[in-house]
Amino acid sequence: MLGGNPEIIDEVRALFAQVDHCPEHGSRIFFENAGGALTLKSVVARSAEHAAIPDNQGRDNPGSHALTRMIAAAKDDIRLLFNAKGGQVLAGESGTELLFRLISNAALSHRAAGGAVLGSTFEHPASASARTRWAEIAGLRAIDVPHDDATGRVTPEAYAAAITPDTRVATVLHTSPVTGMGVDLPGIAAAIRATAPDCLIIVDGIQHAAHGHIDIEAAGVDGYVISPYKMFSRHGYGLAWISDRLAAVPHDTLIGGPGENWELGTRDAGAYATFREVVSYLEWLGGRVGDLPETARRERIEAAGAAIRAHEGDLVHAMLHGTGNQAGLADLPGVDILGGLDNPAREGLVSFTLEGREAPWVVAELNTRGIRTHARKADHYSGNILRPLGLEDCTRVSMCHYNTEAEVAAFLDAMREIAGAPSGKA
Repeated sequence: MLGGNPEIIDEVRALFAQVDHCPEHGSRIFFENAGGALTLKSVVARSAEHAAIPDNQGRDNPGSHALTRMIAAAKDDIRLLFNAKGGQVLAGESGTELLFRLISNAALSHRAAGGAVLGSTFEHPASASARTRWAEIAGLRAIDVPHDDATGRVTPEAYAAAITPDTRVATVLHTSPVTGMGVDLPGIAAAIRATAPDCLIIVDGIQHAAHGHIDIEAAGVDGYVISPYKMFSRHGYGLAWISDRLAAVPHDTLIGGPGENWELGTRDAGAYATFREVVSYLEWLGGRVGDLPETARRERIEAAGAAIRAHEGDLVHAMLHGTGNQAGLADLPGVDILGGLDNPAREGLVSFTLEGREAPWVVAELNTRGIRTHARKADHYSGNILRPLGLEDCTRVSMCHYNTEAEVAAFLDAMREIAGAPSGKA
């Protein structure tokens, strides 16, 4: 399936740690990638290597110079992955912390001018909470763009209907971790800029990043944030790209230090080193599926993204409609799919309900069969999506490109038992 060559999926899976087993659970299928993707083995090794280094950046010794060069190279790699020309890359505590930092500074920079901060009901609380809090502190109006409950996403047209010329800051969620639906980011950014050309646009790309395509140049935004543990790296840090325009707004920095610096204190060099392994992996994958030379780095990344999207699309289709003579989720009695059955915006994730059963029960039943999934509840994380649908919870099955059709088949077999359905398609 991956790149039209079934051998590649075996090569891919060999590069990831704990791809089919858990130290606590034993053999298992991992369909909880939206909660944190599998980790590259090279990331594990590089992280251990850097944990042993005593040197810090900014010292006059060979170890420090090597770290400084590595971090500079890592930031170039991240710009390449994001297709960002210029701007600044920074590491933080987490993706959520970076969203708060970017949004707060953007809002406060317009405190004297007044105006509005715009976001949508589609968003994760990482950005929604930040814009609500800092709009109030900065004395700016807070505007919520309504998302479409039926499709589980928000459109450029919805943003266009809500935008006002005095909108100072806008936030966009690239992909929902509840419905799995991605948005037309360039279209939304264009709709915002058509009415408020100077608006600072900040994007939560945390769920989207692992699913195939980031293009800052095409999007035309001012900030983009990811959580690397959801993109094949490790926990403990977040990454952001900010435009030169956003970098120039007043922000926390050391008095007498470089005014353009957004990173506070000594960064974990291992964080940058491990993310270089992610970029290197995507370049390898793009070369493997696209037969591209090593010098065509961005083209390799784009080829990897296309292969990832296609493979995950195949997995989603198999999960919804079945594989071989096996019934899909859509064929099982009592199952309802969030966002509609055949939604082209879906990115490697299927959320569903089973009539008469709470999602935690479904997740527990799948766990007993060695299949890791997750229950989303109508709480502060997911209530904005679930409550308008009249739902208390849903079961989320989140895949990545290293998952296989055989794993989907095992999941469907388990769901047939759980739903009490007969074997095979009707």
